[in-house]
Amino acid sequence: MPPNAERIADVARRLRSLTQLDVQAQWRFSRSDVPIAQATQASTWQSWQPVSLNTRQHIAWEKGRRVMWLGQRITVPHNLQGYFLQGLSLRLWITWWANDAQVYVNGKLVQEGDIFDSTTRILLNPSVKVGDSVDVAVRLLSPGHDDGALVRSVCIYERADQSLSPPEPGFVADELTVLREYLTAFAPDKLNLVVNAVDKLPWSVLTVTDRNSFDRGLTTLRQELAPLSDILKQRQIQLLGHAHLDLAWLWTVDKTWEAAQRTFESVLQLKQDFPELTFAHSTPALYAWMEENRPDLFAAIQQQIAAGRWEVVSGLWIEPELNLVSGESIARQILYGQQYEEAKFGQVNKIAWLPDTFGFSWQLPQLLKLGEIDYFVTQKLRWNDTTQFPHELYWWQAPDGSRTLSLNSAPIGEGVDPVKMANYAVTWEKKTQIPVSLWLPGVGDHGGGPTRDMLKIAQRWQQSPFFPQLEFTTALTYLNQLNP
Repeated sequence: MPPNAERIADVARRLRSLTQLDVQAQWRFSRSDVPIAQATQASTWQSWQPVSLNTRQHIAWEKGRRVMWLGQRITVPHNLQGYFLQGLSLRLWITWWANDAQVYVNGKLVQEGDIFDSTTRILLNPSVKVGDSVDVAVRLLSPGHDDGALVRSVCIYERADQSLSPPEPGFVADELTVLREYLTAFAPDKLNLVVNAVDKLPWSVLTVTDRNSFDRGLTTLRQELAPLSDILKQRQIQLLGHAHLDLAWLWTVDKTWEAAQRTFESVLQLKQDFPELTFAHSTPALYAWMEENRPDLFAAIQQQIAAGRWEVVSGLWIEPELNLVSGESIARQILYGQQYEEAKFGQVNKIAWLPDTFGFSWQLPQLLKLGEIDYFVTQKLRWNDTTQFPHELYWWQAPDGSRTLSLNSAPIGEGVDPVKMANYAVTWEKKTQIPVSLWLPGVGDHGGGPTRDMLKIAQRWQQSPFFPQLEFTTALTYLNQLNP
């Protein structure tokens, strides 16, 4: 990293320390499956042992569906590194690696998750006062095949109204990080402008009772950097809500139907508050089950599809294995999928959406074209452990000469993380020279889809002058833009 870029990174880290506090080492633990009513009480934790972190700063325990209870009382300090916290909201950002997870706040269950729905930002207090405390308990069950872990526990203080007037230091830190990524890649001569601006931050005015003077310094910083906004705004990150769902993997088929219903109901509910949301899901087999067993839910989905806000993204019946099965099997996947979609949704599908399939037959483009499918999308080629696939966008040609335009998509199962999104978009643009990228927010593998918090974060970053244009799209719209 160039010295001027490193200087920006240093300032961003310091800004984050004003509103973010790592509490990973503060947990106490029990390996007994203590009754919930007892395990969620702070008085119980006094007899529990303090945790030890491994070299990755994780709290780890053995595999085999073993229980780990964790508890801690989080008390709002007067300030962080001199930055006064009163009136800000408090969230706990945690990530686990566990088959099952339950999070309790002051004895009440507020969040459940699993090995895929594994990251959350829990609102602990919408407007903190100095000395406020919250009791948090977490029950985790390790995977059967792998050690369990609590990966991250960070307290985040941010503006309660989510506005940017002014943003809190942690948000400005992310803006600086995004700006640094883009300038390093596309306008390195502008990095010194950022360094000169951040060097004027009024660190000396930080007091333990007033943050207004420092906030004014943040406002001045953003005003000084405003001329650089165009470099970001001539680029675009398009969003498409997504929820990958394996029909049968670590669960029985009845659990698949439950996950599908829960996912689809969640998306429809979110659309009431976030009408801009577009959502994509493959697997006509799931829609057929909904049609038979939940006709009310199916009718609501049909309305969203007709309105262009819900996209069935695959012309195959399911997201199948495509390495071991016969050509006849693949042909029937396409035939049954396309017949169903034309009958129920009024048109055949132009996309083979296969984000989680391990390996693809060389003849697949020929079969796709015969099924009126023009595009192939996966992200599984990023999983190679030895030979890294070099392309993001490419023509894939079958032995007979049939070609499909193919996209190595962004990873699935991601949230709305501005720094991670910027890193991906910069890499995409450097490889393709295309300033428009596609990001797929949403919990996946066992369903889930986008969350309310993800969508609120997206709305906030739409307001930032130091982030690419951010808007929702559909997969077909995006792929048609890429098709020369």
